[in-house]
Amino acid sequence: MTKFALILAPAFLLAACGEEPAAEPAPAETVAPEPVNTLPAPDQALFTTVFAEACPEAESVNTAVCKRAGIGSEDVICEYGLGDDEYLRDSATLTPGEDEWTLSDPETVCAQ
Repeated sequence: MTKFALILAPAFLLAACGEEPAAEPAPAETVAPEPVNTLPAPDQALFTTVFAEACPEAESVNTAVCKRAGIGSEDVICEYGLGDDEYLRDSATLTPGEDEWTLSDPETVCAQ
C-alpha cells in the first residue's frame, strides 16, 4: 500500500496545482497610433511623371523599374530608359517629401 501511495502522491500534487485560479491581467491602456502619411509605391507611371516635371527638356521615359535603396531606407532607386531606348541605362533616386516623391539630385539626373 505504501508503494501505491508514493505513486499517487505526485499525481495529487500536480492536480492541485491546476486548480488554482489564474490572476486576472490588469487592463492595458490603448493609445491610438498617430496617422501615418503614406506615399504610393513608385512605379513606372509615377517615375515618368516625376521625371517629366523635374526635367521638362529631356526625352520622355520609355521604361522604368523602381526598388528600395536598402533595408530601412526611405529612398527609392529607379533605373530607366529614355525615348526609344528599351534598356535601363540610367538611374535616379527618388526621395519622399511631405506628400510627393521628388528626384534627390535633379541637376545631375537631367544632365544625363
